[in-house]
Amino acid sequence: MRNDPVVAIVGATGAVGAEFAVTMNKRGFRVGKLKALASARSAGKTIEFRGERVVIEELREDSFAGVDVALFSAGGGVSRKFAPIAVKAGAVVIDNSSAFRMDPNVPLVIPEINANRIREHKGIIANPNCAAITALVPLWPIHRKNRIRRLILSTYQAASGAGAAAMEELVESTRASLAGESYPPKVLSHPCAFNLFSHNTAIDPATGYNDEETKVIRETRKIFEDERIAVGVTCVRVPVLRAHCEAITFECDNPITEDEVRSLLSHAPGVKIVDDRAKNYFPMPIDASGQDDVLVGRIRKDLSDPTGHSISMFVAADQLLKGAALNAIQIAELLPQRVTA
Repeated sequence: MRNDPVVAIVGATGAVGAEFAVTMNKRGFRVGKLKALASARSAGKTIEFRGERVVIEELREDSFAGVDVALFSAGGGVSRKFAPIAVKAGAVVIDNSSAFRMDPNVPLVIPEINANRIREHKGIIANPNCAAITALVPLWPIHRKNRIRRLILSTYQAASGAGAAAMEELVESTRASLAGESYPPKVLSHPCAFNLFSHNTAIDPATGYNDEETKVIRETRKIFEDERIAVGVTCVRVPVLRAHCEAITFECDNPITEDEVRSLLSHAPGVKIVDDRAKNYFPMPIDASGQDDVLVGRIRKDLSDPTGHSISMFVAADQLLKGAALNAIQIAELLPQRVTA
């Protein structure tokens, strides 16, 4: 007899935490009991799950008794402290922070690419960076057929990547700007309304790359299991609420055509081609928001490479879904179910 799992959401009041509950409901993920965990200031509030109100509990060291799956999205510090505690209590942790991604003993999983790694977990499975997921889902079918040896990315990342407070800041600062009022940034490092700026993570003074860019480089190599792949990336925050976009140019070992790319992507899981040159209609955040798939378009030969080894394209994906909550729930769906006598 199979029991439905007890699931805990750590960071239940955050943007991704809310999407965990919505995504489980939408996908029919079976839950015996849901525990909503957050900081002390949120304890006593409620969230809705399948028509019922679930009371939020304060996250404590004893919060994981009886929990089978713990979905973490509360920042790296919380994950580093509480994920091992949850594992010791018997839970499998799926962590949305960067705390464990590069740990060689922790699988870093995008189910469309390396679902086989899930069975290797020792209690913790890492959800990749949202910008990495957005790029790698459509690049993987190409890489499998014709190895990608060089990858150049420019990202256009939504406020949702910085959390619910950043999304609210974008809305309020836009409203203030339209009214001619001042709105000093509180969450993001620069004004976000009608503006864009280098991703709001620390810059490495030695390389000039910010932390988000370094994550994309390192995680690409780990997920593709290819330390030789050359990756150059520029990550930028843009005034969009919840869908990331990326301009991608990749160079393959062998010549490749745009028709070959379209053919490879036409049946690729998690990918939807949006590539209408006649109507100048390509992936946009407004269309990607609320969608599970990564939208791919602007597929064209890279004219700067006369050898025919390179293709450029443009992609968009919902940062809160495939970039975070959906990917985590897909991992949870592939976990072996508990069996009881």
